[in-house]
Amino acid sequence: MQILSIQSHVAFGYVGNSAAVFPLQRLGHEVWPVLTVNFSNHTGYGEWRGPVVAPGDVAAVVEGIEERGALPGISAVLSGYQGDPAVGAVVLDTVARVKAANPEAIYCCDPVMGDVGRGMFVRPGIPEFMRDRVVPVADVITPNHFELDFLAGVEATPRLGDVLDAVERVRTNGPRNVLVTSVVTEDTEDTEDSETLSLVAVDDEGAWVVTTPHLPIAPNGGGDVTAAIYLAHLLDTGSTATALGRTANTLFAILARTLDSGRRELELVASQEDIAHPPTRFEVRRLS
Repeated sequence: MQILSIQSHVAFGYVGNSAAVFPLQRLGHEVWPVLTVNFSNHTGYGEWRGPVVAPGDVAAVVEGIEERGALPGISAVLSGYQGDPAVGAVVLDTVARVKAANPEAIYCCDPVMGDVGRGMFVRPGIPEFMRDRVVPVADVITPNHFELDFLAGVEATPRLGDVLDAVERVRTNGPRNVLVTSVVTEDTEDTEDSETLSLVAVDDEGAWVVTTPHLPIAPNGGGDVTAAIYLAHLLDTGSTATALGRTANTLFAILARTLDSGRRELELVASQEDIAHPPTRFEVRRLS
């Protein structure tokens, strides 16, 4: 399948398209990356070089793809961090163009806004733009637990039941398929051996959860990889439960290998077999 991915790009490291394209290709998908920035490295280093791509230039690249007659062949549009409402408007226009050319195409949005312990880390106005303009248009969204609470308009979701209620609030606004990452609740937080994290996925057919040990690592780009892998398996299988299980197991393998390496950047290439052939260490449990 063919996926149009509108995201940032870095030459060194893995975030945005630099994190999403390789896993998508390793899973057999054709990817057309459209860049919103072209930086030397991600901004987590504190210093970087390279240009932000003007919204008009992002739109021009999409128009060039459209002029090749390619939009009817696109199965999905993927987007991540949107640092400027003007870029968000280009993404929304692109989604409309793709869906006009192929009504079966879906839009997968990773609504990057903030995280637990950091709060919102995007420019003022971006969270509201994501909530009010972007998320309602999306078919699939992949927020983390913190972002879900904001999108649902709730202050805290301490139990899995609360998480599911928050997801349903968001689903009434548009997206039918929601993957929530980095879920920590009273139901799953502690085991005898370690703290845990869960991924929760919900669609019209039900809700499922996968719980894994919480590794002491949070590299940049993890959410970008997660969204890309989940979308790929959703397109391949049509099963939310299967996509959830494969995504959770693959991501844990990538993070474990990255932790063992001692490197700051994700070990994507070294994990390519886990991407192409997901492990089955952690089982999917149905919630509803």
